[in-house]
Amino acid sequence: MARVVMYTKATCPYCTMAKRLLRLKGHDWIEFDVAADPARREEMIERSGRVTVPQIFIGETHVGGYDELAALERAGELDALLEPEFGG
Repeated sequence: MARVVMYTKATCPYCTMAKRLLRLKGHDWIEFDVAADPARREEMIERSGRVTVPQIFIGETHVGGYDELAALERAGELDALLEPEFGG
């Protein structure tokens, strides 16, 4: 499975919905709480160019937030992103 990294905050309902969707897909993720770790917040901003959470990366692809993740699922494109990359 592709590596998923999610930058979150504990009080974020969109973060909860993103985690729920990934859980339903049978996928796990690496989570960084940007409220608890200011260095991770800076890393998130540098990687994504955004300051809102969640920010989700699948492999090297910046998906965006929950709305973009859910749009990929509705379009039938999320499963392909979650599969392991060729040779990886």
